[in-house]
Amino acid sequence: MSDSVHNLDDAIASIAEHWQPHRLTSVNDYDVKVVKLLGEFVWHTHPETDELFLVLSGRLTIQLRDGDVHLGPNDVFVVPRGVEHCPLAEEEVRAVLFEPKGTVNTGDVGGERTSQLRELPDA
Repeated sequence: MSDSVHNLDDAIASIAEHWQPHRLTSVNDYDVKVVKLLGEFVWHTHPETDELFLVLSGRLTIQLRDGDVHLGPNDVFVVPRGVEHCPLAEEEVRAVLFEPKGTVNTGDVGGERTSQLRELPDA
């Protein structure tokens, strides 16, 4: 991982698959991840940590058991630790996630959508 300047547009453009988070950089014990989202993810929780979503483009729905949260470009939402949620993107969404290092994308449920955090290719 390089300590150089990173461009969000270039970083996300280099990602080929949806739901595959890539580390953009790290801040203390947190990873700043970029990801493309499309379709419905899985219902899950992160029992030990909050999860921050920053939508760069597209429209993202964070489904919660007590009501949906709708995000558009430049919107930020934090899912509190332990809250069950399921991201839904009816069109491609480009987003930034901010989570502690080691946070698994599928939280407590695992399964086929679990993805190892990937590194961005060096520019």
